[in-house]
Amino acid sequence: MDETAFGTRTKRGDYKPAKPITYPPVFVWPPLPLKFLRWFFGFPGYIWPWNLLYAAIGILVWFYATPSLETMKSFAPGWIAFILVRNAALVLVYFGAFHLRLYIQRAQGTTFKYNPKWPSTESPTFLFHNQTLDNVFWTFVSAVPIWTAWECLTLWMFANHYLPFAEWAQNPVWFVVVFFLTPLFREVHFYAIHRLIHWPPLYRSVHKLHHKNVNPGPWSGLAMHPVEHLLYFSVVLFNWVVPSAPVHAIFTLVHTGLAPAPGHVGFDKVVVGEDSAFDTHSYEHYLHHKLFECNYADGVIPLDAWFDTFHDGSEESETRLQARLQARAAKRVARRRGTSENRP
Repeated sequence: MDETAFGTRTKRGDYKPAKPITYPPVFVWPPLPLKFLRWFFGFPGYIWPWNLLYAAIGILVWFYATPSLETMKSFAPGWIAFILVRNAALVLVYFGAFHLRLYIQRAQGTTFKYNPKWPSTESPTFLFHNQTLDNVFWTFVSAVPIWTAWECLTLWMFANHYLPFAEWAQNPVWFVVVFFLTPLFREVHFYAIHRLIHWPPLYRSVHKLHHKNVNPGPWSGLAMHPVEHLLYFSVVLFNWVVPSAPVHAIFTLVHTGLAPAPGHVGFDKVVVGEDSAFDTHSYEHYLHHKLFECNYADGVIPLDAWFDTFHDGSEESETRLQARLQARAAKRVARRRGTSENRP
């Protein structure tokens, strides 16, 4: 498949999509109802493919790979270990599938790869001097256990009726609505914690670990500091407050745990046939890893646009970003000079 039909290569060899990043027709005025409906029900759109995929996985996991609520009324090593192994298996299969095809088999070479370089295997920046091994380590040693801890605590609370419970039989409309609201809440939550951990003290001690992956791959998605994992998976608090069911909480955590794989895959498209490919929609977040001070969220809600941190990949956005960084640096210099002059 010819990537030049969809983008260009810079002088450094980086792939850049031809179309700038745009938000869907949701928070626009005047409203665009027809465009909204085409996006909401279209492919790709709000439902298809990603949200539907994670919802389907969450529902299947609830029905076929989760202990009964009666079992989960009391904490016990058996059912907790089962959920831990189940979550590890989900991550291994899903993240591993992207990594196998794109980074081990290298089935499409560097076609559509943002950064033509492959993950580092000789860098002291990473554990074991290997980016992939470092990423896998943090994924299974920290991410999966903390995901499991949040899930087990939430399911135990549901089993003991400590949380507002939404039953399908009582209100099927609301039951479905919660599925649609979950990705939106995830966006708001992610933006909030992401801005928080970019606060310099937390960035240096916590978030810097994730940002070592300037050239991310699928396993980079959950390669985070344990403190960041605690914050990241706390998104399930949504299901503690909003009337939900256990299946909604599992969907929330499946979405949170699996979405980082395509979000960090490092390729704009995954080729699946001689003339076909599917979009990963990961360029927005790739720019965050590359440039740091932009695109703290991505998705439906234009939070970055509202808070002036949006970068659509264009030269105009790059100019605005550099101007913002220069202005911030000038303010820091001015503050330091003012402090120095006021000293006795």
